[in-house]
Amino acid sequence: MRIDSIALVRCALIFTLVLGVASPARSDDKPAATYAKEGAAFLKKHCNECHADGKSEGSLSLTTYPDEASLLRGRKAWLKLLQRVESGEMPPEEKPRPTKEEIEGFARLIRGIYAQHDKTAKPDAGRVTIRRLNRTEYNNTVRDLVGVDFNPAEDFPADDIGHGFDNIGDVLTLSPVLMERYLDAAESIVNRAILVNVPPPARRYLAGRFLQPNNAQTSQGRFRLLNPLSTEPVHGGPFAAGADYLKLLPNDQLILRANLYAETSGEAPVKVALFLSGKELKEVSPDAEVDQLMGPALASMKPIKILKIFEITAREAGKVQQIEFPVSGIEGIQRAGLALVKPPGEEKPAKLHIEHIWSEGPMETRPASHRMLLACSPDKPQAEQTREVLTRFLRRAYRRTPTADELARVTRIADATIASGKKWEAGMQQAILYTLCSPKFLFRVELDDRPEALEQRPLDEFQLASRISYFLWSTMPDDELLDLAEKGQLTANLNAQVARMVKSPKARALVENFGLQWLQLQRLKTFAPDQKLFPTFNEPLRAAMTQETVHFFSEVIREDRSILDLLEADFTYLNEPLARHYGISDTMGNRPGQKDPRPGGQPIRGPEFVRVSLADKQRGGLPTQAGILTVTSNPTRTSPVKRGKWILEQILGDPPPPPPPNVPELVEGDKAQLTGSLRQRMEQHRKNVACANCHASMDPIGFAFENYNAIGAWREKDGEFPLETAGALPDGTAFQGPGDFKLVLRNRKDQFTRSLIEKLMTYALGRGIEFYDRPVLDRIQANVAKGDYKMSVLLTEIIQSEPFRMRRGLEPEKQ
Repeated sequence: MRIDSIALVRCALIFTLVLGVASPARSDDKPAATYAKEGAAFLKKHCNECHADGKSEGSLSLTTYPDEASLLRGRKAWLKLLQRVESGEMPPEEKPRPTKEEIEGFARLIRGIYAQHDKTAKPDAGRVTIRRLNRTEYNNTVRDLVGVDFNPAEDFPADDIGHGFDNIGDVLTLSPVLMERYLDAAESIVNRAILVNVPPPARRYLAGRFLQPNNAQTSQGRFRLLNPLSTEPVHGGPFAAGADYLKLLPNDQLILRANLYAETSGEAPVKVALFLSGKELKEVSPDAEVDQLMGPALASMKPIKILKIFEITAREAGKVQQIEFPVSGIEGIQRAGLALVKPPGEEKPAKLHIEHIWSEGPMETRPASHRMLLACSPDKPQAEQTREVLTRFLRRAYRRTPTADELARVTRIADATIASGKKWEAGMQQAILYTLCSPKFLFRVELDDRPEALEQRPLDEFQLASRISYFLWSTMPDDELLDLAEKGQLTANLNAQVARMVKSPKARALVENFGLQWLQLQRLKTFAPDQKLFPTFNEPLRAAMTQETVHFFSEVIREDRSILDLLEADFTYLNEPLARHYGISDTMGNRPGQKDPRPGGQPIRGPEFVRVSLADKQRGGLPTQAGILTVTSNPTRTSPVKRGKWILEQILGDPPPPPPPNVPELVEGDKAQLTGSLRQRMEQHRKNVACANCHASMDPIGFAFENYNAIGAWREKDGEFPLETAGALPDGTAFQGPGDFKLVLRNRKDQFTRSLIEKLMTYALGRGIEFYDRPVLDRIQANVAKGDYKMSVLLTEIIQSEPFRMRRGLEPEKQ
């Protein structure tokens, strides 16, 4: 059989290519490192003695990671292990240490495995468990939705904590007790927000004998005589009633009235002026008009605004005349009164007999919530008014446009109530009550028409609006967000909306709900230092400690400062109790008796907080704020362990492992077996091998802050012992005291930034961070660094990220 020459050529070419691919690498080509070779060699040399062959110190057994696939499954544990190796914590000091090149090569290998996997892995936005509103979100949402001014969630059970926060979907369960509380709260809300039977306006009468001026000579009868010819103000008038008693408030509409009659012998009409007076009145009557009034008390009541001149025709007590004038929108009123107008020519002035001055109002007795909720077109039929009110309410309550079926269902509840003979307002109460108990209100529902589709896709615009609003404000979206979502324009305007929202007063919720949980400052509410050792600690100081952090953190957000200012800053916010605690006397940070004080400082007085420029490194930044130093202390002394652990966990995102079991506490008082300063006793305590490694990372950090006592006040000695605040981290980084250590933290800005990003992402998403979030976190961290670490860049990057804007279906094994 003849062989085709072309086929022979093809076979030769293929053979040549195969040989070329399979041929050994040239001598100058270095083969790629592999986990099975280089990784295993590193572990055998430095780690397996404690973590293999049946041993598993620290709950870590390396025999469970034989290949790269197992490394990918155990990513969380391996990243922690790698971090400890890179920081110098592992292997322990008493073991042979790997060289810098060995550590870098091992880290490069492990991170390269993960990096290669992430490059080829399918993007995964993750999935958030449906979650109810927590207590704070419920209160804020009810406030903005209904307009009530009380705490409806006060009796709710406490929310569980997950990943450090109380808004995590996996732990926000719904118990039968909480369901009962929801029903009770909804009833209280609708009864306060909407009045079925509107009360009449209130009336306040001030009898003539109580009008100003008065004294013991004032007549006590039904009428009080005003004789303008008397030279004594108590008899000659004018007479007035206090604005506080009459409730003459600028935001309310009232009617000011007076009942009186005149006694005259002349023929000219008797004229009386109804007037207002007060030093803060913005619009007053000209002097020429005021000078037409009579009475020796007139000068003491200026400036005066004449409301109206009335002619008094009543001449006897049996036929009293009532005069009135509506009053609203006038600020600065101190008094409202009556004055006789001078008669023409030489005619003798009349005398007045005044029964009382009185007010009626506010004329609007429906609460603001009632008017807001039930506002509708007055010329429409009642059925259309119902639909108008409930369409608007459901859109805000469900945080999206309601469907026709949802609107019809709630409308039927209102119609049925009205059909039973009750008022329209009662029908609206029942419809709103139903809505407040609906899962669509109580839960942050993100409806999905493809719950099993694994590919990630964008949230709809309304779902995105809710995520942004509950992240930055801890409350429902406002009308601007909902309007943009309804038009499909929110995504296109996302950055502009974030900029608007962080400038709103509602953004304080981000500090109070994320910030205080991140910093663990809620514990300050229950912290009870020994009163004999710390007699200056009281409730005003406790409150001031928290508010310093809130004001400071809010300023970083509001001014779009660098997030690194959270570590070290040249300003803070203080009131008088906290300034005294810090030993600061004025807004320039000067101290009492300081030589060469900085000029321009104003004394810090009272409970109000003011911005204070700091003159030294003793304060500035979160780590040296009294609230944080207090919650990381014991009731009787400081705790370097707690303070070091707090820095590692909350600031650097590198929490130490839990202590081994059965490790004794450091005994205090007469029973203490260890002696010397606290630092010396701690050094003796950690001679316990089981404690040494973790304490080596925590204690030096904690001792850096020993200049601050257990309630955060500065000190130079610990009792009779001098303070030793110098130290070094496991990697050899040395520092001298708290000011120097804050510089160490700033130099670790990448580690701090990553930690803050992860905690903010956890709070924003309502779930824990997973390994598949790593590429997104890497990108956010890089962009924040490029953006000079600005707070606005951090918040915008999180909101623009795929996990925040996207979703996917359930994984097959979880279905």
